[in-house]
Amino acid sequence: MTARAATIFLATVCFLPFGAFADDTRPPGVPVRFLSLIGEYGKENEVIYILEKDSRLHFQERGSSSRPLKQMANPYEFEFPRDGGPHAGLSLGFGFDPKGRVNCLIIDLKQMIPRRPIDGENGKTFRIKPVRPVDEIRREIVGLKPPVEPDKPRKPDLVDLVDVVPGVKLDIRYATANNFLGTPLYTSARALMQRPAAGSLAKVQARLAPKGYGLLIHDAYRPWQVTKLFWEATPEAQHTFVADPAKGSKHNRGCAVDLTLCDLKTGQPIPMVGGYDEFSDRSYPDYPGGTSRQRWHRDLLRAAMEAEGFTVNEAEWWHFDYKDWADYPIIDLPFESLRPR
Repeated sequence: MTARAATIFLATVCFLPFGAFADDTRPPGVPVRFLSLIGEYGKENEVIYILEKDSRLHFQERGSSSRPLKQMANPYEFEFPRDGGPHAGLSLGFGFDPKGRVNCLIIDLKQMIPRRPIDGENGKTFRIKPVRPVDEIRREIVGLKPPVEPDKPRKPDLVDLVDVVPGVKLDIRYATANNFLGTPLYTSARALMQRPAAGSLAKVQARLAPKGYGLLIHDAYRPWQVTKLFWEATPEAQHTFVADPAKGSKHNRGCAVDLTLCDLKTGQPIPMVGGYDEFSDRSYPDYPGGTSRQRWHRDLLRAAMEAEGFTVNEAEWWHFDYKDWADYPIIDLPFESLRPR
């Protein structure tokens, strides 16, 4: 994993206003066997994506457009298009390890390209190994103060999202051990945002409801000391996915939210291309892999959020910043000191 900009993916999605999705049909599901084949293969600088598009398996090299593969009689054997492009007319198959897991691509029965393992691909919560023990860092940062900023035009007015966004669901990972550091970091499972941002989020919820979706919140307001802890615990090579405490996070201002889609009836999360807080390329909002349905859901969420004044983070499909975040100060108040519910 490297800290490169999201623009590395040249075959990006063309994002449309939310209304453009209103009449769009959710893509169909894919054969179960496709799910085991979809992934990344090759070296760091020569990544190959196997993805699903239009109910067909596609082959895509980084920096190129995807090419459909023709299914052969063997369910795990395909053929490249005979159009004169790269690998024209050659066969593509898959190799398996002793446990039956796909571990490589095989082009024309000659070239073997190993699968790239992705933490979180197995559906489990992504974890990192902290640079130092979290409890040690926690003790060191007690009493530290956020960076000094000029006075801001708006005073904080944090409200609980459950009080403002009808039907919203919460899964506050940092109040549990189910997060990338594997330990509770919040003392309360609350999601708060500045009142205008919360009001806009209620409009997003209303936009999604007719399609059968709702919002599932993973994080919103975050005390500054937690941002400082994230930075100190995370290896430098992975700092793309955590905010610099010297600048303060938009979460610290109560103007950022981490969220996903859920089924409005069951409250269950909708599968996306990658998992929440996954430190991998799958987290970029224009990552080309996965299935058509996963990408459609990711783009639907983005379109709905952008229609109400939010902007997606360039490295995290689940992270959205409210348009007026710069008008609010960095806050470092524990949840217990905020207005009780």
